[in-house]
Amino acid sequence: MSPLTLGFFGSLAAGAMTAVGAVPVLFGSTPSREMRDMLLGFAAGVMLAASFFSLIIPALEAAEKQFDNGAAPAAIVCVAILLGMAAVAVMNELLPHEHFKTGREGPASASLRRVWLFIIAITIHNFPEGLAVGVGFGADGITGGLPLALGIGLQNAPEGLAVAVALLGEGYAKGRAWGIAALTGLVEPIGGLLGAGIIALAEPLLPWGLAFAAGAMLFVISHEIIPETHRCGYQNKATLGLAIGLVLMLFLDVWLG
Repeated sequence: MSPLTLGFFGSLAAGAMTAVGAVPVLFGSTPSREMRDMLLGFAAGVMLAASFFSLIIPALEAAEKQFDNGAAPAAIVCVAILLGMAAVAVMNELLPHEHFKTGREGPASASLRRVWLFIIAITIHNFPEGLAVGVGFGADGITGGLPLALGIGLQNAPEGLAVAVALLGEGYAKGRAWGIAALTGLVEPIGGLLGAGIIALAEPLLPWGLAFAAGAMLFVISHEIIPETHRCGYQNKATLGLAIGLVLMLFLDVWLG
């Protein structure tokens, strides 16, 4: 299959794990807040490892092939990481959205219903993940994309559960909460197609694309996931989850990559 096809279906599979993770809410087996924070910490650990081992290090290697050794490869990757973080930060400021705990952020938008504000917030979160998977497949095919798709798919499951449980807390029916959580994963194949397309069409952009995706994911980890896991006093369990997610993703990356 072409890099575009691999990027699309790989990110689609990763995004679909959001729906799989939310399935328990349909059967009433909702985990405790402590367990949800640990699962979100696991998601953060997977994303953190993926950012460095599957994106930043390959970005440095790709830049060194273009510019040999020296300051240029490091400078390119550093700038691209900052651009990725800045892009998500701008989206976070300009798009009206709500967080489950801190409430509405971004411009006021009374016409948007609460559910769509939630969906926009999660879209901001999930798009960089799909972009990262697409860039991985676009850069190195199965070898580059499979560890990312598996890792991000693993961390999407607890995220989908967290979203569905939070919506249940807002009074949504079980089926609707699951449906909205599943819907949030569909943005990932859009990001995957974009990432794979950019890299497939313009190989010199490879180090920029890899590091940009890493920066976007790092912003989400720091700004969204970790603060959410530390709000209710379960930061120790969240840190344990992060450690497990990080080493699991490192193992998958070395084994499959």
